[in-house]
Amino acid sequence: MKVVIFCGGKGLRLREFSENTPKPMVPVGSRPIVWHTMKYFAHYGHKEFILALGYKSEFIKDFFLSYNEAMSNDFVITNGGRTVKLLSSDIDDWTITFVDTGMESNIGERLVKVREHVASDEYFMCSYADCLTDAPLDDMIDTLKRSKKTMSFVAVKPSSSFHAVQYNAAGELIGIKPADQLGLYINGGYWIMRREVFDYIKPGEEMVEEPMKRLIAANQLAPYRYDGFWACMDTFKEKMMLDDMVNAGKAKWQVWAKPLSRPVLPTITPALKTGAPARDSLQ
Repeated sequence: MKVVIFCGGKGLRLREFSENTPKPMVPVGSRPIVWHTMKYFAHYGHKEFILALGYKSEFIKDFFLSYNEAMSNDFVITNGGRTVKLLSSDIDDWTITFVDTGMESNIGERLVKVREHVASDEYFMCSYADCLTDAPLDDMIDTLKRSKKTMSFVAVKPSSSFHAVQYNAAGELIGIKPADQLGLYINGGYWIMRREVFDYIKPGEEMVEEPMKRLIAANQLAPYRYDGFWACMDTFKEKMMLDDMVNAGKAKWQVWAKPLSRPVLPTITPALKTGAPARDSLQ
């Protein structure tokens, strides 16, 4: 199943990290957050990606064009460094389509602009580039298919970093509680859609507003409520929290990190040291 990743946002609240880095390229640990999102889908066997690009798209393109598997994985060299044998691989079997969907487009507009890449399939998936989860993707897909509805998304509790103020009928303060203790759920992204979803989107509309209201009215929206791990990197504080989880070996979203038998990977010959990009010999 193909996966659309929305990579067009500016990430204004992360400008304290870098004004020159588009949000999908902000690193979590040693790799950009968009890599983590894509790795999650790839773990479940979904390795055809469409990146809906916008702000500073050249940074995202350059990252993947320059990707060197040997710089991201364990490997063995022999013959004085002339032969490299990878012990693991990240993106060798991924297919990535890069689509310019506009600097100021909203999510609905970006989805419509990549329609030709997904509409021939009965189902496809979408995700923000800056949210991470360990939700059971296989079960999410099966649940939507059984429901025969048009769209599902993961519904999650809001971050506990926000606190809600409670008042009684007289307007008196009666309490302050973390937002995740109020029984509320928000749209966490990670959509699964049938191609009929495009029938509910009109030009210029934001996906989570008018189209989703139409889906609700038609009883075609089936959120997947999930109480496990979910996090969105909206602020520098949230970036540091995710970095800390990686550094402590407790990155819950890294479902691919569970011990597995390693596949036998090919031995490769790197480019000669003449300026030729090594990535050419690794793909």
